[in-house]
Amino acid sequence: MLNPADEALAARLPEGVLREIAPAYLEEPRGRYRGQAGLVAAPRSTDEVAAVVRACAEARVGIVPRGGGTGLVAGQVMPEGPAPLILSLERMTALRAIYPEENVLVAEAGMTLQAVRDAASGVGRLFPLSLAAQGTAAIGGNLATNAGGVTALRYGTARALCLGIEAVLPDGRVLHDLKRLRKDNTGYDIRDLLIGAEGTLGIITAASLKLVVPPAGIGTAMLQVPSPEAALTLLSLAEGRMAGGVTAFELISGQGLAFLAEVLPGIRQPLPGAPWSVLIEVGLPMGLAPEAALESLLTEAMERDLVLDGAIAQSGQQAVDFWNLREHLPEANRRIGAIASHDISLPLSEIAGFIAAADAALAPEGVRINCFGHLGDGNLHYNLFPAAGRRREDYDDRRKALSRRVHQMVVDRGGSFSAEHGVGRLKVAELQHWGDPARLAVMRALKDSLDPLGIMNPGAVLSARA
Repeated sequence: MLNPADEALAARLPEGVLREIAPAYLEEPRGRYRGQAGLVAAPRSTDEVAAVVRACAEARVGIVPRGGGTGLVAGQVMPEGPAPLILSLERMTALRAIYPEENVLVAEAGMTLQAVRDAASGVGRLFPLSLAAQGTAAIGGNLATNAGGVTALRYGTARALCLGIEAVLPDGRVLHDLKRLRKDNTGYDIRDLLIGAEGTLGIITAASLKLVVPPAGIGTAMLQVPSPEAALTLLSLAEGRMAGGVTAFELISGQGLAFLAEVLPGIRQPLPGAPWSVLIEVGLPMGLAPEAALESLLTEAMERDLVLDGAIAQSGQQAVDFWNLREHLPEANRRIGAIASHDISLPLSEIAGFIAAADAALAPEGVRINCFGHLGDGNLHYNLFPAAGRRREDYDDRRKALSRRVHQMVVDRGGSFSAEHGVGRLKVAELQHWGDPARLAVMRALKDSLDPLGIMNPGAVLSARA
């Protein structure tokens, strides 16, 4: 039964857009927050999105945009404040156009990342953004959060893979900027303003995306390394030897392998017991054999004591198995139960020092540390777990303080407390604490100018106005 205000708003919406408020609309993957909603709308077109936004603006009702719901910082749920309208892009899944000769694809915001990748593959192209959640994550949400993933080292984040944007602004106007141009110096880049804004400045409804010609040959290897310092030197060596062909370079700690063995023993580990491991993928042009290139790299790296042991995938299935190990690290973490998780980035030259200093600083706290992530682009997931035999609840009184210490050490080294997941509602206080005051002032001015009513994803990124 709707309250009178929601009933009045519902009457102003386009026919057929309302959805039942199912539990899935109110959930986020980590289960830390439970959202609320007065109404759920699932428009079928950009015009219907615009009509919904106009109706909400007139009624002064907040809007929480929702794509695949895979975000990890609670940007897709609003647990407090007046119940919002959840605007789901689930019905806007069309592939509007594809231009193989231009290496461009135009997709609606609700199209999943996997569907975009499949469409590109169907015409002999690659959309290189790659995430573990790509079967569910929607391209609009990928852009709204500027998703990173495992291939950012070579191809960049979602921002670098977007040429143009169509979006509905907070007053219901439609921004028609679906350009397919590599060069366009015609003033402010509104596209880049909306990418990474997490739905606080407008709702992305479609995008023009860059495609690439896939590498002729792909090689994958799992390498044991003695330390993060050795892994970073190996990264530099690999980039020099592969001439831009390193697609992914993932760091995996021995603690991560131990967690996998404990809770997911069915996951094959080619090099169990390694203090640190690196998963490297290279994509090379025709005429260059990636397996041979990796063999040469392994030989040289072992001669320089950068690698202790290594396994090079000899088949597509072996490569899948290597990646399967990496992609199950978050699931193993979930089953163990983290005290605190940190999505951080650092200048490459600061990473080894940070890991050593943070490990030493946190050792007296009685925690286990699983550090892993996208070493090639400086993005680590530095997660804290209870000591063996203890429970997460034993650390409840110290959880926030532990995270603050980790983030302080990151910021002191010129890093960021949010590398690829965004700010959402989870990290608003951190942004306020560590953000540059001038930058925060500009962000607030932009928000107030474009969204003076404060209806676009209230409380995400920036705190809601009282």
